[in-house]
Amino acid sequence: MTDPSETTERRFESNPTVCPFCGVGCSVEYAGRGSATGVEGPVNERGEICPKGAAAFDVVDSDDRLTEPLVRHDGRFVTAPWEAALDRAVEGIGEVVDEHGPDAVQFFASSNCTNEENYVLQKLARVLGTNNVDNCARLCHASTVAAMSERLGAGAMTNTLDDLGEADCILVNGANPAEQHPVAFRSYILPAVRDGATLVHVDPRANDTTEAADVHLPLRPGTDIELLNAVAATLVEEGLVDEAFLDERTTGFDRLRERLVDVDVAANAEAAGVEPEAIREAARAYGEADRAAIVTGMGTSQHRCGTDNVHALLNLALLTGNVGRPGTGVNPLRGQNNVQGASDVGGLPSVLPGYEPVTDPDARERVAAEWGVEPPAEPGLTEVEATHRFGDDVRAAVVFGENPAVTEPNATAVASAFDDLDYCVVIDLFETRTAAHADVVLPGSAWAEKCGTVTNTDRRVLRMRPNADLPGNARRDFDILTALGRRLTDRPEAFDYDRPEAAFEELTRVAPIYEGMSYAGIGDGYQRWPFDADAGRGTEVLHAETFATGERTAPLAVVDPVPPADDLDPDELVLTTGRVLQHFNSGALSRRSDRLVAMRGEDALQVHPSDAAERGIEDGDRVTVSNERGTVEVAAEVTPAVREGVTFCTFHYPEPLANALTGDALDPEAKIPEFKHSAVAVEPAAEAGEGSGATGDD
Repeated sequence: MTDPSETTERRFESNPTVCPFCGVGCSVEYAGRGSATGVEGPVNERGEICPKGAAAFDVVDSDDRLTEPLVRHDGRFVTAPWEAALDRAVEGIGEVVDEHGPDAVQFFASSNCTNEENYVLQKLARVLGTNNVDNCARLCHASTVAAMSERLGAGAMTNTLDDLGEADCILVNGANPAEQHPVAFRSYILPAVRDGATLVHVDPRANDTTEAADVHLPLRPGTDIELLNAVAATLVEEGLVDEAFLDERTTGFDRLRERLVDVDVAANAEAAGVEPEAIREAARAYGEADRAAIVTGMGTSQHRCGTDNVHALLNLALLTGNVGRPGTGVNPLRGQNNVQGASDVGGLPSVLPGYEPVTDPDARERVAAEWGVEPPAEPGLTEVEATHRFGDDVRAAVVFGENPAVTEPNATAVASAFDDLDYCVVIDLFETRTAAHADVVLPGSAWAEKCGTVTNTDRRVLRMRPNADLPGNARRDFDILTALGRRLTDRPEAFDYDRPEAAFEELTRVAPIYEGMSYAGIGDGYQRWPFDADAGRGTEVLHAETFATGERTAPLAVVDPVPPADDLDPDELVLTTGRVLQHFNSGALSRRSDRLVAMRGEDALQVHPSDAAERGIEDGDRVTVSNERGTVEVAAEVTPAVREGVTFCTFHYPEPLANALTGDALDPEAKIPEFKHSAVAVEPAAEAGEGSGATGDD
């Protein structure tokens, strides 16, 4: 690729900023010739980055970038001046509010964007009069946040990436950090393993993380509770619990012990499809360790019983006293660079900035003192609930930096539902599949074109700095959102910020966990929440003396298995989805990166050899994957890496997209969809058979 500065008038410069992809928070900067390079930063101290980070500038200089506002005219998009486009957006949303009320509008926040931008968006929604604001944390770790908040009082990593190195055992449940969070794996987890820590990996398929594991538990998707209850039962049976910690820091042990005594480890192992002795080996490694840490991902959370799955994990940590000390805890790895921050700043329908419930009158009063208007007291809709009500209770949407027509489960139905809206405004870099349904599309800014902050997976607030100016007539997201706030609400002065730093300063006054932070304090490093302004530092290990609930004790929970939503016919397989090293979420970024597309080689459905032989499928054959929700065609990769009865593919490489097949059954507590267990039929495609050498490139 040629240097963009040689072929365009855009200005590029090198400033340390944060990689736009996963939640680890690596520092990168412009390296010339259209590429990024890693620089020494708070997280990647040696300046290393992964292939996704190396290709991060491809999206910034893409020829497909939107550079002018688009408005729909006679069914087609035409370019429009900014003032006209903003007028159209405000008029369309305003008409819906006037006719149906503010709760008829759904706001989609963005975990790809800064804290300041998401703070302004959720403030816009609430000043307008609705709590209908959500972000894609709903699709990845909402169940983790729900369970951890209920039991411990904080829905975030209990510990830090740094102190994982002090663990004697690391239990990785439903995550593949070697491919999904490579720098975290290689800089923090793998050194601990090389230093003697036992790595236990719970995942239905073998992958790069499994290669480093001492114990692999390849469970059937949807049986986390059976497996984790068997681990807990072994801990109790073999006296591997911490009696002193249970007495001093927990409640409900007697009730849980009574239930665990009845757990048949062998029967639970059979249900999960793993060997009983492997479960006992994992339990001993975890229970005998002086310090044991749990690392969890979307394989745990993306189920209709995702909240219960996390409750079962929390039981293990509490039973063994692995909370409140370095090298312990329960540590969710967040999937995007600001999925933690977007939630921290209030981009959720039930909480205000800092995770204070919208139902709390004191919290609303404090926010009202800053904003000049009190937020609504009734929790809003999650984004999945909202898409189910498009054209009915929900008549308009403002979609900021997200692509729900692709990322939502049962994606074909969701895309169709967008056509039922009276009005839709999209702020994005590209004409995404969601933008195709919009009435107004406003061209925003890429990660390298903005300043602000993001919050990484272990609660570090990091500075973003611009490395490029904007293409064409695009505008910075922060400026677009504040312009909408001034025009759409009757409190224009509430959105009169002269810079993102002013919004951050306001955030620190309304979100207690960010109180005392500042741009100057963050500097080239970070500040971690919860921040102690008097001490001038953040808290690294949570729950040391008391839990974030304010209580000295946390409850243990009885967790019973919940069957998956999809019934499985004898001739069907379970489809589970995820990411690989070269893949990133909806594809709006990674599919537009020439280097990632060239590297990926992952347009494939992994099928176990016995399942393939049963269906007459050979490696490389084109196959159709179908259920009542849709049909996807993709190449087969016949491999024993995936367990028998299970298939795996990435979220969004196939065409149509794999999310056309995923179900939209929701966890009753967290309202997270069940992405990880879909019943599908797999059979050779019509043209398969001859040659059987398809590469899988669509």
